[in-house]
Amino acid sequence: MGDRLAGKVAIVTGSGRGIGRAEALALAAEGAKVVVNDLGGAVDGTGHDRSPADQVVAEIRGAGGEAVANYESVTSLEGGQRMVQQALDTFRQLDILVNNAGNFRPRAFVEMSEEDWDSIIAVHLKGHFTVTKAAVPVFRQQRSGRIINTGSEAGLGDDTLGVASYSAAKEGIAGFTRTLALELGQDGVTVNMIRPRAMTTRMARSLDLQEVFERSRASGTSTLTFMQEIETRLEAMKPELVAPLVVYLCTDAAAHINGRDFVVGGGEIALLSLPQPETKIYSEAIWTVEQLEKALPLRTKP
Repeated sequence: MGDRLAGKVAIVTGSGRGIGRAEALALAAEGAKVVVNDLGGAVDGTGHDRSPADQVVAEIRGAGGEAVANYESVTSLEGGQRMVQQALDTFRQLDILVNNAGNFRPRAFVEMSEEDWDSIIAVHLKGHFTVTKAAVPVFRQQRSGRIINTGSEAGLGDDTLGVASYSAAKEGIAGFTRTLALELGQDGVTVNMIRPRAMTTRMARSLDLQEVFERSRASGTSTLTFMQEIETRLEAMKPELVAPLVVYLCTDAAAHINGRDFVVGGGEIALLSLPQPETKIYSEAIWTVEQLEKALPLRTKP
């Protein structure tokens, strides 16, 4: 057990499995007391099961740490409020919030239902709002706090079949992170985002590997070579490789890092630049379509 987070209390949403579990264990290993939140639903967000959260709590306690299970859904304000209140009732404080809970419903856009779309937005984007909404008053009052949000490289544009809703929710979290960081920074609260790379989670495994096999076959790659490549990538993309950055961003040493966006996984950490204009054109009069046809320098990929 380390002591970088000794005396701190953390909530990690969706921490019964995958990346959230790795984050909860890593925070506890540095001395934080952890509220392990997990609804215990299926990958698509349906159902519930208390055992994933209970198992992580047992792991933390077995290693000498302190933790308590929480089974609330992040899709309601009431759930977020009860989660924060449990941290206060159990450990008398709250210092860290890691918004990690998510679900996944890969659907080609033409086949995506309104319910599919709403479910992804509710768990990912609204789920960040509900718990953060309850935690921020605590952080502002004590003039300190760490919020780590979970985005995805899918939000930068992803041609994987069926992730339009997921991409939209995740890039919404990016805007949420930047703006909230500006709003809360003056109160001693930092808000940062990670875009984790982890292929051994339930979400990653839910992608249709048959399609990947077909692409491999079409490109002439042998099945054996393909499987060896997949095995190598899986080993390099474990959730445990994401957690150290999250721990660091929660420490006092990272108090100067606010509103930033990191890609992390497979041994690599990349700090993404803030969006900036790529190029500009200007006219004193209203642009005409004909002028834009000649002047606009943008080119899109085929």
